[in-house]
Amino acid sequence: MTFPLLIAGLGLGLLHAAAQTPTVITVDADANRHPISPLIYGVAFASTDQLRALNSPLNRSGGNATTRYNWQANASNHAADWFFESIPEQDPTPGGSVDSFIAATRAAGAQPMVTIPTIGWVAKLGPNRAMLPSFSVAKYGPQQKTDPYHSDAGNGVKSDGQTDITGNDPHDAHIPSTPAFQRGWVRHLTAKWGRAARGGVRYYLMDNETSLWHSTHRDVHPQGQTMHEELDDVLAYGTMVKSVNPAAQVVAPEEWGWPGYFSSGADEQYAAAHHYQGHPDKDAHGGMDYLPWLLTQIHQHDQKTGRRLLDVFTVHIYPQGGDGGDDVSPRIQALRNRSTRSLWDPNYKDESWINDKIMLIPRLKEWVRTYYPGTKIGITEYNWGAERNMGGATAQADILGIFGREGLDLATRWTTPDSNTPTFKAMQMYRNYDGHHSTFGDVSVSDAAPDPDSLASFAAVRSADHALTVMVINKAPDAAAPVALALSHFTPGATAQAWQLTSANAITRLPDVPVTGGRLAATLPAQSVTLFVVSGGR
Repeated sequence: MTFPLLIAGLGLGLLHAAAQTPTVITVDADANRHPISPLIYGVAFASTDQLRALNSPLNRSGGNATTRYNWQANASNHAADWFFESIPEQDPTPGGSVDSFIAATRAAGAQPMVTIPTIGWVAKLGPNRAMLPSFSVAKYGPQQKTDPYHSDAGNGVKSDGQTDITGNDPHDAHIPSTPAFQRGWVRHLTAKWGRAARGGVRYYLMDNETSLWHSTHRDVHPQGQTMHEELDDVLAYGTMVKSVNPAAQVVAPEEWGWPGYFSSGADEQYAAAHHYQGHPDKDAHGGMDYLPWLLTQIHQHDQKTGRRLLDVFTVHIYPQGGDGGDDVSPRIQALRNRSTRSLWDPNYKDESWINDKIMLIPRLKEWVRTYYPGTKIGITEYNWGAERNMGGATAQADILGIFGREGLDLATRWTTPDSNTPTFKAMQMYRNYDGHHSTFGDVSVSDAAPDPDSLASFAAVRSADHALTVMVINKAPDAAAPVALALSHFTPGATAQAWQLTSANAITRLPDVPVTGGRLAATLPAQSVTLFVVSGGR
């Protein structure tokens, strides 16, 4: 990876503003100061090389296939994602695929996050480690679709294309799983990698998107998960993990999105069958929303036991208006520019079918503050799409800035962008902009820009050298942005470094920018991410 130094006179994207009135970005190094957790820069299923290039601290093994991972057989079931098949990993060694994931993660100096199945079933294999289907055509009849490579594996929908096959036997492709079965795996992980207190596996996720099990994993869990079932699972499996590895961090509930914040799987299933009217499971629990109720119950449990069980309270979020895919049309890109507000803005109403104010990070903070103070919060799946386009890169840069400014404790992107994409490089702008693991600052400070839908900006002080780092993101697809940074309560040096990512898909160091009277000025290209590193001290 190279970071070429560009010299003046080559038609650079960063020029001193002159004729056009610049947008003023006000940075106050004494205001709104709080630490930025390094754990917000996590990814999922990254290779060692990707983790090193991103200088990423977390690597998550999660998703639908982990819900039924059988550590003894080293096999998983891919659920509705791929014909409900139980599929072997190449290595027959117990725990082999996850051990390889952990080894690759640790080789880069990152921490693995491992999913513990709580659904009650794990994948079973046939003779000679053969694949087994949940919906065998031979057993359950013709189906709408079959695996093009295994004609006996159907998608669980009758040939009319509308009627789900019900009443299948989970034993066809699974064996039962209990906390005792999973205890064996946690013991294996502890024996191989050590206890969390001594550098072993630290983060254990309590399964994945349980309120969707009746859909994604309907072959083994056709009835929606109730609030009490989820509570019992988190308590049983979380207690098991901590009994084996006391310093481990239990991460839950890993819920999928907006409906899953408020309604259990049982209520989501009921609503879908009753014109989205009614929520009997919530009614049976005093009308309390699902996740706040769960926090309350875990808190009460921990007060009785005198020991914290839940360490990180986590959810997932994906934009729902088409802005999470590859569409980069002007309309969708404009929506993508705005919709990151759902992560923080109490005045922004999500423009998708959600049609409500999500304000996710403040909401999570408030729930924790109200129902279980001291619990950390995390977003362990998110993706704003278009990762091969600068529109996706500017969204990713915006999101990481939001995570730091809003005080999120932990985040892992789903999944890791390809290393040659601008979105990957947008992440590097925060963690490895110069190829030497130089980073955005670790103490967030006040940064005010007038219109974050077109121009977002984030500022932080870097404790190691007291530099002020300012990340400015021009989201506009076709307009350069003259800006002026006004710095207060910070004594800058005479110049600032400038590093930039544009549609050329390379991080470049530009000529240093003069800093005069606490101000610096530049013109930023359309759809660009620019980092100013201002030396000095308070």
